[in-house]
Amino acid sequence: MTPDELFDDIATDLAPLGCTTGAMFGKRGLKAHGKAFACLKGDYLAFKLGDGTPAHAEALALSGAELFDPSGKHRPFKDWIAVPYTHAAQWPNLAEAALNRLHS
Repeated sequence: MTPDELFDDIATDLAPLGCTTGAMFGKRGLKAHGKAFACLKGDYLAFKLGDGTPAHAEALALSGAELFDPSGKHRPFKDWIAVPYTHAAQWPNLAEAALNRLHS
């Protein structure tokens, strides 16, 4: 399965919870209620988990994960963690955690 295919599966699975797809920084994103909570950039899916939350810390601890820098100009978003495809098994749970955070 490719990153794009997994992204599509996650979007489908989260659709009953209000998830839609759209553009974010010129990339594919997941949104709910007009707010983005995930963004696919190459082989990374970035999640808005909230700086200081347990989910944020757990995602950042994954090998190869980093703060999301959509511009590539060393201005990362502190609330977002970009998780490489090597941890694709974690993507659905992280997407759900990011979506749930929008509702809290």
